[in-house]
Amino acid sequence: MTRRSGDTLDRLYAAAIELIGEHGYSATTVDEIVARAGVAKGTVYYHFKGKADLVSALLEDGLQRLAASFSAEIEGAQGPAEALRALVHAELLYIQRDQAFSKLVMSQMWRVDGDWQQDLRLLREQYVSVFAGVIAEGIESGAFRAGLDAQAAASTVFGMIATAALDWLVFRPEQTLDEVEAALTGMVLGAVGAAG
Repeated sequence: MTRRSGDTLDRLYAAAIELIGEHGYSATTVDEIVARAGVAKGTVYYHFKGKADLVSALLEDGLQRLAASFSAEIEGAQGPAEALRALVHAELLYIQRDQAFSKLVMSQMWRVDGDWQQDLRLLREQYVSVFAGVIAEGIESGAFRAGLDAQAAASTVFGMIATAALDWLVFRPEQTLDEVEAALTGMVLGAVGAAG
């Protein structure tokens, strides 16, 4: 993909995320998306079959970036507890920076009948598996409590961070990232049985 094409897709994704965040998926039209993105309507149909395909692609792109940021964040971590601290930081930071995208993902993730449910399940595995790998390593090394189900713990920890981040941004925006991260890191490490 050329850089110009990448810029166009980034603008389409950003416009779609903003509009869906403002009006909801059903109320957002392709015409509104292209107007906000500043591109011709044919651009959408050149790259996608329609609005649903565009949203599916932007979810895939955003969640792959999230998984990549998680993997990058734990590189060089000295042990599983430090890696888990790094993941808490990475997830909070991602949700803070990309609030509209995070809102879209959270709203679609829990819909049983969502248009992108299968895509979201597959993509979810990419980023939750980073957490599961860290937790499994911690269990194996004795840093985390024996008997934990690494996959279930990973889903729980990821969900705990996402819920706390949304609560922070909506109800307690006066708190700093560092304050939220410190409180949440203690809870997450306590949940897996790690020493502070």
